[in-house]
Amino acid sequence: ATAPSPLLALALTLRTLNCFLVQTSFVPDEYWQSLEVAHRMVFKYPSPAAAPANYGYLTWEWTSSLRGYSYPLIFASMYKALQLLAKDNVQLLIWVPRLAQAALAALADVKLYSLVQHLENSETAKFVFFCQLCSWFTWYSCTRTLTNTMETILTIFALSYYPIKGSKMGNSCKYLALVALAIAIRPTAVIPWMPLVFSHFLQEERKVDLILYNCIPVGLVTVGTSLIIDRVFFGEWVLVQLNFLKFNVLQNLGTFYGSHPWHWYFTQGLPVILGTHLPFFIHGCVLAPRRYRIFLLAVIWTVVVYSTLSHKEFRFIYPVLPFCMIFCGYSLKHLKAWKKSAASFLLLSNLLPALYTGLVHQRGTLDVMSHIQQLCNNSHQSQAFVFILMPCHSTPFYSHVHCPLKMRFLQCPPNLTGNESYIDEADVFYSNPLGWLNKEFYNDTLLPSHLILFNVLEQEISPFLAIRGYEKTATVFHTHVPQGRVGSHIYIYRRKTEMNH
Repeated sequence: ATAPSPLLALALTLRTLNCFLVQTSFVPDEYWQSLEVAHRMVFKYPSPAAAPANYGYLTWEWTSSLRGYSYPLIFASMYKALQLLAKDNVQLLIWVPRLAQAALAALADVKLYSLVQHLENSETAKFVFFCQLCSWFTWYSCTRTLTNTMETILTIFALSYYPIKGSKMGNSCKYLALVALAIAIRPTAVIPWMPLVFSHFLQEERKVDLILYNCIPVGLVTVGTSLIIDRVFFGEWVLVQLNFLKFNVLQNLGTFYGSHPWHWYFTQGLPVILGTHLPFFIHGCVLAPRRYRIFLLAVIWTVVVYSTLSHKEFRFIYPVLPFCMIFCGYSLKHLKAWKKSAASFLLLSNLLPALYTGLVHQRGTLDVMSHIQQLCNNSHQSQAFVFILMPCHSTPFYSHVHCPLKMRFLQCPPNLTGNESYIDEADVFYSNPLGWLNKEFYNDTLLPSHLILFNVLEQEISPFLAIRGYEKTATVFHTHVPQGRVGSHIYIYRRKTEMNH
């Protein structure tokens, strides 16, 4: 039995709606590790003279070969198709990749349903499916162009072919190929799969066959394909997965982006992404039969491994959320009297955080892009120069502008040279914004036509704005919880003299 087609139609409808109801930014990687790279792959200017030097900017991870082109290639092929159809307008460039991600998320929801239907029955499967669709964090993340999202979707696909005891669906070759693909896209995908693959190996009778006819061929094909793709785009042979692990695990340079206490995933990470599903997850863990322990082990193992790395983020443990949903659904199914109330509680308690994080929290950095897009239709486009005076990578870049506008932002690559006194450009700027601006733009001919900044910076640089003749032309709401360098609103300043000639 496979999942009924009305279920797929429901999932597709919901995830499409989901896609359009998420209009906020989560983390810079959403654009800088996918869409920006894809945009550069497809829309490189034929004549360098005609384009700004950075039309399609690559972050330091790409110049240091820490990331592979396999994932951006997916979006690059969509961009290429749009380009060939002469439909490469900026709105389609923004929404087509998101809608594709939404369609994959819907397929994954249905795969999760059929997995549980095979292991249990249709009723339990419906409850797991319901929990999955209710999850506020899945709603917030599943239509974003993040490698973590793709890792999660591929993990669900792989899970549906995983040979768990009592499953007739098991297919070693298929699940290993999907796991390998997930690892090629994001090397950390290996973490949740370690206990699962090991457990499979232990219970497999024909161990040698498994290694010779499944593991080795799948590994060779995946690594080979990934190597060739990266060879084409980097112009040299490079094993990015190895560089990624060296950088993040062995050198632990991820701490550059902040560090958290060891217990963060247990006390904040997992409880926050589970939200009100948490009590049901715990209840489900207690109730579930023994053969599900391997899923629980995968969750605990992943959280423990990530806890040893000092840089922690909610999205890193997103791939174990579907495992948790299996236990939540199991719990709901076995609630005798409270089934209806529990389901209503889950739906309502997840609705608010889903809509708030999707529509309100941190939307300014995307809204501001539509103001920048308008400069493209302007006759002064060639004179326009936009400088984003914000913590670096706050906004997307050319993938959300799609015209050769001169743009610049504050840079912040980590200390890759081992220089003791290294400070990145953004930190230098923030240590003395006014002094930095006066030094950088000592000559009026260099001045940007537009400045984009968070309201918290305005006071400090107001003398510069006044003397250089900038006027505020727009105020964009960003968040209700401003922190540090991130303000509640974004201001757009335009230089008066620029545009009047």
